[in-house]
Amino acid sequence: MSPQTTHSDASPWPRGTLPTEPVGSVPRPARLQRVVLDAETGLAPMSELQDEQDRAVRDTLLRMAETGSPIITDGEQRRQSFASYPLGTEDVDEGPVFAVFADGHHRVIPSLARAPFAFHAWAADDVRAAREVTDLPLKQAVISPSMLSLMVPDEGLGDYTRAEFLDDVVQGCAEDIVRCFEAGASRVSIDFTEGRLALRRDVRAPWAGPHALTSFIELINRVLDRLTPHQRLAVGVHTCPGNDNDSAHSADVDYAGLIPELFQINAGYFLVQAASEKDPDRVARLIGRQLRSASTERVAPRVLIGVTNPTSPKLETAEEIRDQLVRAARFIPAELLGSTDDCGFSPYLIDEKPRHGSPDFARDVAFAKIAARVRGTQLATEELQGSGVFAEPVPAITPVTAGGAR
Repeated sequence: MSPQTTHSDASPWPRGTLPTEPVGSVPRPARLQRVVLDAETGLAPMSELQDEQDRAVRDTLLRMAETGSPIITDGEQRRQSFASYPLGTEDVDEGPVFAVFADGHHRVIPSLARAPFAFHAWAADDVRAAREVTDLPLKQAVISPSMLSLMVPDEGLGDYTRAEFLDDVVQGCAEDIVRCFEAGASRVSIDFTEGRLALRRDVRAPWAGPHALTSFIELINRVLDRLTPHQRLAVGVHTCPGNDNDSAHSADVDYAGLIPELFQINAGYFLVQAASEKDPDRVARLIGRQLRSASTERVAPRVLIGVTNPTSPKLETAEEIRDQLVRAARFIPAELLGSTDDCGFSPYLIDEKPRHGSPDFARDVAFAKIAARVRGTQLATEELQGSGVFAEPVPAITPVTAGGAR
């Protein structure tokens, strides 16, 4: 398969309205989590696990559709985590610490045990399975090359150099995206939670630092360079401070340091956490200033700002979401604005959701939040249409140099 020549099935962005879409994951039912653990220890056959996964996917797609969302996902019900689905179990070992979360728990980075690196599973497999269940537009989240880049140290792996490893990562990630479009995805977003985390100084995660962020952005752009211009318009990059067990890993990192760098990525759109920030309007202001400071060499990226907080069981109302988006439109041109959730609701399969009380209740809350997001975005669209703020055509904006707003 050639990523450079494959055509995209990506849908155009709507005109004169605010788009809205989920990030990706939804909490897995408690029963599915139990069966996963039982299957890993030999207490349940793989056929039972397959049945539970199929049941969870069907339920997710149905309930997502019932929210009125114009584009839906399978909620990553078949995935162990957002960061591990391409990996074969025989090819990886447990690696160093990836992130330490605010509640004290941590997650590790898988370490490549043998060369060369290759994808053993594709996100397109989930798209294809979901397409058998629904005819609605599908969105798919994929792993970033930057996350995968942490699997091999600078010195490489024996005779397998780091440069060779990164070439294989870029090729695999580009093919992963292309396969999603071929399988029927309308849009694809790259999970980039490590972007904000890279600016957090923590001796327990020595990979992090400004140097890491620079290399991450270069890698993502290498992947995007392998796509057609039409495909790139339908590829987003999602950033957030993490979400696992209702806790974040880098909420203390100031967006003023990340946003100027983030917009160096040549993606068609961005999904930026905002609802759980102390000042969501400041996030919109930083983004708007970044967009206004740019020149006019490429089509401006869409920016979908987070309007629901997946780490909290408190429901946002449609009116609160409307008001946040209307305020954001003071800084971000309405024709470039949209909404999303701050993060996936459960990026890791095994997630007890302690602030919610149970995974099943957290699942119900997630769908309620998505429904509020959809309705709130509709209300914001109506208010903004009434005020005549939508402009045509969409202005062209290029990535800008680092500097940033405060």
